[in-house]
Amino acid sequence: MRQGSDRVSDLVAAIEPADDREWADQDDCLSWLASTSDIYRRQKPATPPKHLVAYAVLLDQWRGSIFLVDHRLAGLWLPAGGHVEPGEDPLACARREVFQELGIDADFCIAGEVPAFLSVTRTTDVAGPQASAEDSTAHQQHTDVSFWYLLSGAVGMRISLDEREFSGGRWWTAAEIESAGPATFDPCLGRFLVKVRSLLGVSWPRNHP
Repeated sequence: MRQGSDRVSDLVAAIEPADDREWADQDDCLSWLASTSDIYRRQKPATPPKHLVAYAVLLDQWRGSIFLVDHRLAGLWLPAGGHVEPGEDPLACARREVFQELGIDADFCIAGEVPAFLSVTRTTDVAGPQASAEDSTAHQQHTDVSFWYLLSGAVGMRISLDEREFSGGRWWTAAEIESAGPATFDPCLGRFLVKVRSLLGVSWPRNHP
């Protein structure tokens, strides 16, 4: 298990933060990894209370759009992704999740097979429809240490959603995300998009051929 923590530490250290928050999240993550080998979720919803997540963000570069799913449990529009399994490499998790949730093979040609962004986020689990108000696990908090991988896609491509997890999915432009408001999405999504635009040297929308 410690070997897995070392690999993840190297992955975190190689990320070049884009803002003060990402610098702080990188420092927090490296300190956490140095203090424990218990970095994978072993039991739902929050054991251990801090664990690894991998997002697979599908991007249409020419239209400046990303594909998000309406996550039933989280109550948010999110990229495809999920918890990293014990001993699993975060890259392998991103590949697995995008295939399971969207029915496509991951194409990392935009930024390579490394995370483009890192976030450390405090999350409250949403109660399911059968949970009572007294259920102490219904709103249990935990911390997601999330790697954001950038995948190449195209508006109109064939996507097969996992309907057990998602009530829908759609392509969003940056303007639509800004107008919808931050409470609709992962709280770090806006910062991720700013970093991606900087990394790619583009100002969306782009004229496409």
